[in-house]
Amino acid sequence: MAVPHYAILRFAKYKGPEISGIEAHNERTKEKYESNPDIDPTRTHLNFHLIKPERKYRAESEKQIAEAGCRTRSDSVRVVEALITATPEFFKGKKRSEMKAYFEEAVDFIKQHQSPETIISAVVHLDEKNPHMHLCFVPLTEDKRLSAKEILGNKKKLTQWQDKYWEHMVKKYPDLERGESASETGRDHIPTRVFKQMARLNKQHDKLAELLSDMKFTNYKERSAQIAAFLEKYIPDVAAMETQMKKYEKFFKTADGKQKALEKENAELTEALEKSEQQSTLKKLQEARLLNDYERIKGVLDRIPPEIIKAYTRRSTQKHDINR
Repeated sequence: MAVPHYAILRFAKYKGPEISGIEAHNERTKEKYESNPDIDPTRTHLNFHLIKPERKYRAESEKQIAEAGCRTRSDSVRVVEALITATPEFFKGKKRSEMKAYFEEAVDFIKQHQSPETIISAVVHLDEKNPHMHLCFVPLTEDKRLSAKEILGNKKKLTQWQDKYWEHMVKKYPDLERGESASETGRDHIPTRVFKQMARLNKQHDKLAELLSDMKFTNYKERSAQIAAFLEKYIPDVAAMETQMKKYEKFFKTADGKQKALEKENAELTEALEKSEQQSTLKKLQEARLLNDYERIKGVLDRIPPEIIKAYTRRSTQKHDINR
């Protein structure tokens, strides 16, 4: 089962003295980075700019702020940094040119929502564990006010930024899913990909059930070998789904054992019932069915004769020994 790929966008705000610190990190102006074991100096030459800074970060921010005629306080946010990346699986196997295209698309997104003239630097790091880009800009609004608060807003607006970022990137990279923000760890829905994974598993289940139903004395040996081979994919996929089900376990506490009641409730919905309530009921139905499907794909394993399970185990062990 494919590992999901997430698009990731995070922001950080900087007021004064710390700006030189992020510049030193982003631009790799230090000679050594013993304090940061994530940086591999032998790969630093692979880093590249999509937007090169014309001057020091602090100097550029003060220049833009002065030209805009903004007043500042000691605690004014002068630089906003966007950290742009994706989960490691997304970059696996990609060429440098392909990674560059990804980050160029991300820069285009930022330019659509923040004046390009305010961007100080956009640099891609390939010398750390996961490729990522640091994009820094001065938080000037369209009407030339210095306001990181208005640009980034509260948690709700940050979530909107991340939603829009994913919506932009997924057009070119359809395998990307929206990353989970720190405020969403208690998310109120099960991702679509889990339902898609279950749909694939249901098809595998039907195939396995068909092989089991077709077992006869005359073809027992042949079918046994086919089933043992089939289990090499089916069992790991079921295990992966089990991990997903545990992750979203809270959704099934109310769903388990209540599907019939929910179906009755859904059938009795009248036109007077608000659309939001209908969607809520349908969502619960989907979650209940997902749980039922999970029990179904696990249940078929109980129908497999012990000798076939042993054959599968032997095949898996031999394969593991060869690959070691």
